[in-house]
Amino acid sequence: MFDIATSGELLAEFIAVKRNQRFDETGDFRGPFPSGAPAIFASQAARMGANVAYAGCVGHDGFGDMILDRLRGDGIDVEAVQRDAQRPTGTAFVTYHDDGSRHFIYNIAHSAVGQQALSPERLKHLAASRFFHVMGSSLSSPEAIDIVRRLVGAVKANGGRISFDPNIRPELVASEPVKAAILNMLAECDIFLPSDADIDWLREQGETMEMTIQRLMAAHPMSLVVLKQAAQGCRAFSDNQTLTVAGLTVEEVDPTGAGDCFGGALVASLAQGKSLERSLALANAAGAHAVTCVGPMEGCSDLSQLEPRLASAGGGQ
Repeated sequence: MFDIATSGELLAEFIAVKRNQRFDETGDFRGPFPSGAPAIFASQAARMGANVAYAGCVGHDGFGDMILDRLRGDGIDVEAVQRDAQRPTGTAFVTYHDDGSRHFIYNIAHSAVGQQALSPERLKHLAASRFFHVMGSSLSSPEAIDIVRRLVGAVKANGGRISFDPNIRPELVASEPVKAAILNMLAECDIFLPSDADIDWLREQGETMEMTIQRLMAAHPMSLVVLKQAAQGCRAFSDNQTLTVAGLTVEEVDPTGAGDCFGGALVASLAQGKSLERSLALANAAGAHAVTCVGPMEGCSDLSQLEPRLASAGGGQ
């Protein structure tokens, strides 16, 4: 049995060297870096000591080799990762701006990512997982939605739990099927991991953030909501308690992947039986560590890197 399984996009990412780099002008980019929101999550969870499995698709190219080498190096089971001979590995290009915003260009639908399929053998391989983690970014097409739906059903049928990070992006929710899939996942998840921006998208007129969370918990079976608030830390809401954990002070270099690292550390810690308080502290530290490194997966960390951060902040409980 796996502690955690996840599925979705595997990408090679390129990062603009200079801020404010335009995509319609020649510039320098660093990379390739292994990437993809669920892959970052999986890497972080595995580095926390969780037994992790992944389902996805890469091309028969150097980018695919790089990504698989990274996943295997982290100890992730990649038996359900396909290789497609006809399409290249998916890519992402990102540029950062002085106001803190980011712009991306993706090749997903027409890359190997869009060729992912889920055979009965791969479904059975992943079904016996204690947690299945869903990323909103992985609900990007009818085919991807169907893969996630089948995996969610199989894991739940075996007594597993579902964690869900909506990771809402404007270009995704412009599609009605994707929007519907994200909303439907609220009814499937046990652990919900939104950001402030995600809650804003889900908020009804006149609601405070707390009211939105209370409404979602009353309407759906989710037993834990953890609100990711970046540098401010996080807030956790369950049936019987509300916890607030302050963020750690670090120098931000590259924010990409920080929320995914937070989620990976949190779900891994919970899967390992750690207390909610301890799991939140480790998740905060993982998110903080992630922003100090360039590259979406380069900031994934293990306990030996997180413990000193918690100790220096007085949060080593």
